Formats: sequence, structure tokens, C-alpha cells
Amino acid sequence: MRSRFDQQLSLLNQQLTTMGALCEEAITLVAKALSGGDKETLENIVALDREIDQMEREIEGRCMKLVLQQQPVAQDLRQISAAMKMITDMERIGDQAEDIAEIIPFLSGHALSEDTPIHAMARGASKMVTDSVDAYVKKDLELAEAVIAYDDIVDDCFNQVKHSLIVEIAQNPTEGEYALDVLMIAKYFERIGDHAVNIAQWVQFAITGHHAQTGMLG
Repeated sequence: MRSRFDQQLSLLNQQLTTMGALCEEAITLVAKALSGGDKETLENIVALDREIDQMEREIEGRCMKLVLQQQPVAQDLRQISAAMKMITDMERIGDQAEDIAEIIPFLSGHALSEDTPIHAMARGASKMVTDSVDAYVKKDLELAEAVIAYDDIVDDCFNQVKHSLIVEIAQNPTEGEYALDVLMIAKYFERIGDHAVNIAQWVQFAITGHHAQTGMLG
């Protein structure tokens, strides 16, 4: 019975890794689109969000079967509970990538160069998502803590974007609508980073039985 349960947990980890990879791909495509992506790139982001939604349903179903059919012990139950929380955050990451894709056509042909803080936010958010899922699969508490700490870097980039847009609007008031669109995109990247932090905190809970934000003990 235990070997079957471990096999199911292994499959759960594989699915979580796949879902995390889809999130990373969506963020990468969004960054590409910001540099001048075409309609096909934006459509691919929407398609990825649909895949992420489907994976959430599949993983949720697997988690429920593990709980109902296998009678997991406390540590296993924490791992399954954490996985169910994590997929909610990953689903929101997919949604936010699609939200950014919907804004990009309104940038009126303004391509954002690779060296801007908003691209640094995209790279940072992608790294955080990948590392948080890896931390879960590898039961790596240090990696989870590193993800949480890295959020400060993404937040700093967001502040840089805000400052640069304030300066741009002051110098060129006619670009106000464009600046607001860019600010909204940056805000979505910041939220993606926040979701990665949530995932990392649930990894901490799965490993230690303590959740930093809720104070939950398990």
C-alpha cells in the first residue's frame, strides 16, 4: 500500500513540475511579446493559460484521491495540502500572464528593450516560480527561503519602473495612457512574484509543519 502511495506522490510531483514549467513558459512568452512579439505569441500565452487551468483540475483530482483512498499520515497530508494550495497560486500566475498578453496590443507598437527593469521583473518572477516548485519536489527548505528573499529584488524593479514612468509622464504628458499600461504590466509581474512567495511558504509548511503567514501548524 505504501509503495503505491509513494508512486502516486511521485506522479503528483511530476505534474506539479509540469505545471510550473508551463507557468515559466507563459512568463517567457510574455517577456518576448513585450520586446515586440506577434499575434501568434500572444495566442500561445492564452493557450498556455488554458493548459495551466487543466493541470490545476487534474492535480486537484489526484490530491483528493490520495486523501480519500490512501489515508495519508500527517507529513504526507501536509505535502498534499501544500500541493493543493500551490496549484491555486500557479493558476493565478497563468491568469496574470494572460492579463499581460491582453494589455500588450494597447502599447501601440512600443517595444520594451531587454535591459529595462520590467524585463528584469519578468526574469526574476520566472526564476521564483521555477525555484519554488523545485523546492517542493526536492523538499529543499533553503531554496524555498531563497525564493521568499528574492521577492525583494522583484519589488525593487517594480519601484524602478514606477519611478521611470513618473519621469516619463512629466517629460511627455501625451504618453500617459501608455505609461499606465506599462505600470499595470509591472504590477502583474509583481503579483506573479507574490504568488511564487506563497508557493514557497507552502513548501515551508510541507517540510516543517509551520506556515509563516497563517501561523498554521500541522
